[in-house]
Amino acid sequence: MKIIILGAGRVGQSVAESLVSEKNDITVIDTDARRLRELQDRYDLRGVVGNGIDPAVLAEAGARDTDLLIACAAQDETNLVCCKVAQLAFSIPTRIARVRSSGFALEEGGELLGKDGFGVDRIICPEESLTRYIGKLVEYPEALQVREFAGGRACLVSVRARAGAPLVGMQIATMRDSAPDVAMRIVAIYRRFPDEPDRFVPCDGSTRVEPMDEVFVLAGRERVAQILSSLHCRAGQPTRAVRRIMIAGGGRVGLRLARQLGQQGRFNIKVLEENPERCMQLASELPPQVLVLQGDATDEDLLAGEGIEEVDLFLALTDDDEDNIMACLLAKRMGASRVLALINRRSYADLMHGTQIDIALSPAQAMLGELLAYVRRGDVQAVHSLRRGVAEALEIVARGDRKTSRVVGRRVDEIRLPPEVHMGLIVRGLADPVAEAAGSAPAPLPEPQVIIPRSHTVIESNDHVVFFLPHKRLVREVERLFRVSATFF
Repeated sequence: MKIIILGAGRVGQSVAESLVSEKNDITVIDTDARRLRELQDRYDLRGVVGNGIDPAVLAEAGARDTDLLIACAAQDETNLVCCKVAQLAFSIPTRIARVRSSGFALEEGGELLGKDGFGVDRIICPEESLTRYIGKLVEYPEALQVREFAGGRACLVSVRARAGAPLVGMQIATMRDSAPDVAMRIVAIYRRFPDEPDRFVPCDGSTRVEPMDEVFVLAGRERVAQILSSLHCRAGQPTRAVRRIMIAGGGRVGLRLARQLGQQGRFNIKVLEENPERCMQLASELPPQVLVLQGDATDEDLLAGEGIEEVDLFLALTDDDEDNIMACLLAKRMGASRVLALINRRSYADLMHGTQIDIALSPAQAMLGELLAYVRRGDVQAVHSLRRGVAEALEIVARGDRKTSRVVGRRVDEIRLPPEVHMGLIVRGLADPVAEAAGSAPAPLPEPQVIIPRSHTVIESNDHVVFFLPHKRLVREVERLFRVSATFF
């Protein structure tokens, strides 16, 4: 696929890194020649120096035969105008814009952003993606990651296994036998070894979950809390719900998150911000139950005075990676139950993995899946980048019939998947927008079903199938398998 990326900032660099690794033809436009040279030295891509709203610059970047434009420059206005120029002057089929203003999200699909407006097919907002993602981690405090599929009906969660938890030390086959009615499947285990990075452990019935394993589980939404507790909490120990939250950094992400959580009315929230003027602004915009404090999150006396030892979740969300890391390490040492650091540099995130910092979160990784769904071939509904971009979870819809599809009408044991790929679950009975648009949608089931596929399970048309792929290079094989033949209409 030929892709133009406007903007070589943090988001643009992360997007380029991910898409280049998938053998796409990438061109990056930016006004900063130094940034582009650094990108070209690191990755196999082309750089064009100039303003992305200039038709001549877009033409030089190859816009006339480009498949996808991703406008992620710093200014909303630049991204919106670039999409409009790409639509009118070059007819680029798909146009995505990074937009920080929350008002545009309400207009998505409407006249302002539509064909007669700015010509944007999809808006992305890394800050909003982060807020949603952290909200899920608050909801499931044992989880290291929470990713949703099939409109939230199914989830992929990762959790650190703890000694004494009911399922830890048990073989996967024994788990299935002990809870046959629980719709869950362990799709991957990453195990720690001395002086090595976590190593992927293929999962079959004989695989045993060991303490300190990072376990990836696919399950129906209603089972997620029970599964996390069974892998992380010791027998008889209740899950500690998140009530007290401290947020270091009152920037865009900190403000959005504090507002979202404060409106729920069930959390005790404190926001630490160094800038006095920003503190005044935060206090005026946030709900009255959110306490805004001026101070440095790496100030030991300030943390002690605000009862850091009673905090259930400490979130370091400033724009400075080093400050976030140090604030989290200090908060953890002083007694905070769980800490999360926002880290932009990938090298830093890799270093923090497995340390006292419970979660090292990359802003770009949180929203990357929203972009990857547009790059994937076939009827891909959702993509989530995992393990710092190495692994991937993929939701793809089965289409056609036994004659036109390699999967529909066939049992799972008849489908030739790569051996490393795990078919985790199937969501059946969702409304089919393609069939509805054609006026031929079948009557939906009373309630969509979450099915854990067995060897005898038969794939049906419109099944949403979720896979775990330990290596991104396997994506094309799965997409090819689900592609219908030319005779399918």
